[in-house]
Amino acid sequence: MSDNVLFEILEEIIKWLPVKSLIRCRSVSKSWKSLIDSSDFITHYSSHQQHILVCSHRYGSEPKYVSIVDDNTFPEQRVSVTLPPLVKMLVSYRTIGSSHGLLCLYSVMEEVVIWNPLITKAVAVVVPNVVYDKMFNTELGFGVCRETSDPKIVKIRYINWFMNMENVNCIPWQVEIFTLNTGVWRSPNSSNLPRKSISFVSKDGVCVDRVFYWLATDRSVVYVQTPAYNIMVISFDMTSEEFGEVNLPDSFVYHESLRDLYIDNLRESLVLVECSGEVDNLVYSVWMMEDGVPKSFTKLYAIHAPDATITGVHGFRKSGELVMGVIEDGRKAQSLVVYEPNLEHISYLGISCGTNDARQIDVHSYMETLLLLDQPSLTIFDIGNAMLKNSNGELRADCF
Repeated sequence: MSDNVLFEILEEIIKWLPVKSLIRCRSVSKSWKSLIDSSDFITHYSSHQQHILVCSHRYGSEPKYVSIVDDNTFPEQRVSVTLPPLVKMLVSYRTIGSSHGLLCLYSVMEEVVIWNPLITKAVAVVVPNVVYDKMFNTELGFGVCRETSDPKIVKIRYINWFMNMENVNCIPWQVEIFTLNTGVWRSPNSSNLPRKSISFVSKDGVCVDRVFYWLATDRSVVYVQTPAYNIMVISFDMTSEEFGEVNLPDSFVYHESLRDLYIDNLRESLVLVECSGEVDNLVYSVWMMEDGVPKSFTKLYAIHAPDATITGVHGFRKSGELVMGVIEDGRKAQSLVVYEPNLEHISYLGISCGTNDARQIDVHSYMETLLLLDQPSLTIFDIGNAMLKNSNGELRADCF
């Protein structure tokens, strides 16, 4: 009996350990490994430690990832990230989003990789029925259900050609959901699909808590004399699997340029970033949605860099500091910096991309998690079948 009590106390203690320490603790004994590897421990483990993941990639070379601990030591604690084989094999990919410590990467080969960068674990999912043509387009979203800790991918096929939108006789929005726990694609639990006149305007979405958001426009509203866009935000709840609309403040609704707006996550709140001004004197304004209430956006601050050119805004630290790229006067190399809004101060992170192309730097924040620890290495979900490969890359027949 005393041994059981001692182990229960030990279990409560190790729940507070960081992920790296937990991975080492798995080598202490079989009982420790069994506890940490259990689905219940993995699901309920939570850490408030945040990291900033920086991806620097030049065309024709393998991307390089650096992870920086986002605490009062920032940016001193940084390490190079080892890529798992499934990430290394991706071709021309982009990041769909990050949620609960997991990143979702999407390749032009129509394959998604869900990756935990802290424990170097990843699984791949082949995305079926992807369509990019004159009539239709396909969009993806990613998030982890807060109640079940189950990673989900949402795939949306929608009408892309405005002129024929009213004459199409098929279902305008076709939605499928993939959940890692089941390993299959299915219809969503809810049937409240957005209006067929709504179209996505950016490939960059963001997951905030349990909800994924996309910037979108309502193409039924057309302005002939003054070209403008009826901007809105489409949401998808990873728990209820319901779609919704977030109405932006009136000053953003009819916007002249879609490229001057993007959304992000700051302390689990939706943030809208607006770019304005001239090319050589850009100003970025940061707005936050209050308590999840649509149209209740508060302007946090506006920034510009008179001694440098801002090449792009990449994300936020949990403190609210803005991570962005700048090019100093007289230089061609782009540097990654952090802007402190209260002091209006810019700090350099010592990370250079080497060119003035802002698309060559990606920044994502993630929390420490054990999700995917119980997944076998080189797991690929294809057409609803989990195919497990051994270290030689051969398919294991016992998994079909």
